Amino acid sequence: MSRAQQPSRRTVLTAAAAAAVTAAVAGAATPAAEAAQRTADDDPAQVRPIDYHAWTTYRAWRLGAAEGVRVVSGPRPGVVIGTPAGRTDYTDPHTGTTATWEYAVWTAPDHRLTTPATEVVASWNAHTPAGTWLQVELQGTYSDGTVTPWYVMGRWAAGDQDIKRTSVDGQGDGRSGISTDTFAIDDASTGLRLTSYRLRLTLYRRPGTHLTPTVWRLGAMGSDIPDRFTVPASTPGLVRELIVPRYSQEIHKGQYPQYDNGGEAWCSPTSSQMIIEYWGGRLTPGQLSWVDPSYADPQVDNAARFTYDYQYEGCGNWPFNAAYAATFDGIQGVVTRLASLTDLETLIAAGIPAITSQSFLKTELTGAGYGTSGHLMTVIGFTADGDVIANDPASPSDDAVRRVYPRREFENIWLRTKRYNASGKVVSGTGGVCYLYFPAHPTPHQLRALAAVGVC
Repeated sequence: MSRAQQPSRRTVLTAAAAAAVTAAVAGAATPAAEAAQRTADDDPAQVRPIDYHAWTTYRAWRLGAAEGVRVVSGPRPGVVIGTPAGRTDYTDPHTGTTATWEYAVWTAPDHRLTTPATEVVASWNAHTPAGTWLQVELQGTYSDGTVTPWYVMGRWAAGDQDIKRTSVDGQGDGRSGISTDTFAIDDASTGLRLTSYRLRLTLYRRPGTHLTPTVWRLGAMGSDIPDRFTVPASTPGLVRELIVPRYSQEIHKGQYPQYDNGGEAWCSPTSSQMIIEYWGGRLTPGQLSWVDPSYADPQVDNAARFTYDYQYEGCGNWPFNAAYAATFDGIQGVVTRLASLTDLETLIAAGIPAITSQSFLKTELTGAGYGTSGHLMTVIGFTADGDVIANDPASPSDDAVRRVYPRREFENIWLRTKRYNASGKVVSGTGGVCYLYFPAHPTPHQLRALAAVGVC
């Protein structure tokens, strides 16, 4: 289904914090959510173990330390290259090509996590015209007061002609490390946590030009989800279904094998494309002209190509998918975690679908007809019985993509952090990871829903 659990992939998302915090309680605008929030208010131990924070406003960008970066105002404030801070050579590890680039740097103020974290995932929204690219780094402070190295969280461009977008393997200090797109404490059972972090953004352009990346959103999600094989059952609180385009990854089998062996592994970009089009994102014939005209749904092939991580050798890099979605006018994308199905109901009620990451045996999700060590699908609604309506790209055709999955089963396979695989071995679950794509200018209802699930 995807490469989400291959050996070179993240060994994080196991959330090895067995006694760290109690189960998360979601805050939302439904009766079930209000009841859950009252429980949290009554019991201070019931703390949401997820902290998503972002820099998106003119004032927030002005608070950062700038070296050659200029803050721009307007409907979507952001940062651009002003007067470059210098030049540097970069040798692309995937092409062997060395080129010289002008650069400018923006460093965020220190963000203190509301819950000390075992994991952090950064994400960003940017425009990188040809001849430009960007790098995102993270440095954190441990709970013992020491600091991490500066870790590269991604080298990214919307296109693939100037550099090959890439994660960076082999980063670690013996206490933490980066697995593809995720910072993780090596051994959370020691009690070591990340209490705060800084993000550093470096913008690059070809020397002697006036080109520049523009970054509108830079943020990260820190979390400390307790170890759990099962999660508490939630109470259904919404009946609604969003009309989201349906695309199958399976009809793309064998297409463009240079992008993770073709469509059978394209659950992430296929899910992304569904929601991109839900929000009105469209590709022109010129943008799709590189795709074989005999292929159906060429926009899915395009999404695979432009989310592909050349180090990971797959299309499932979470921030790269969110960044791709945000290349479409009027769309923002973030990677975060949700705490419950109540959170999903809050979003669906506001018209916001979500892409969820889960792994399960064939026997654990009735109606799926398959098992997977890692798979993305799009949640678009809830039935009168509270069951989950999902556009599941692991379907034989576009018409077969809409599925209804039992609420209790879906809830558990998505939110747990531990599970047994087919061999009976204990392996990781994703603990509620999701991509959220939403308008650049959300409605008041959408803003309230996003705030309720911790997205600023």
